[in-house]
Amino acid sequence: MNSVFEVQKTSREILLKVLDDHSLEQLNKIPEGFNNNLIWNIAHCIAAQQSLIYKLSGLPSVVPEDFITKYSKGTKPEGDVSLAEVDEIRRLLSATVHQAQQDFADKIFVNYKEYTTSMGFTLRNVEDALSFNNYHEGTHLGIILSIRKLV
Repeated sequence: MNSVFEVQKTSREILLKVLDDHSLEQLNKIPEGFNNNLIWNIAHCIAAQQSLIYKLSGLPSVVPEDFITKYSKGTKPEGDVSLAEVDEIRRLLSATVHQAQQDFADKIFVNYKEYTTSMGFTLRNVEDALSFNNYHEGTHLGIILSIRKLV
């Protein structure tokens, strides 16, 4: 399972670099033809990871519930994100991976509510969720790389 966490850490490092390499204005800009922006996609990765891993395991998420609601599937930006929010997202990118890895090592994920994703993947346990989460973050990384060229 360590490789799953190494992939996620690498993905999150790329997302951190996107944060570092773009202005607040660029992070908030929604290019023509897109429903969202760089910062929404980055925050969405955090919210989705929490839902897939913690909530479907019947455990409380590491991030506030309103964060998950704001960036969950089917939402879109409802205004510009502040620099303080960007800093919190930056912190959560690393913290949530480290916490999930620690919690997995501590074997706290004992129950899992089977879930079929919109892509048709059926997640039966936390291991499935961790693997799918990397796939999901990869798809959003692709979107981020596309948006990056337009802002």
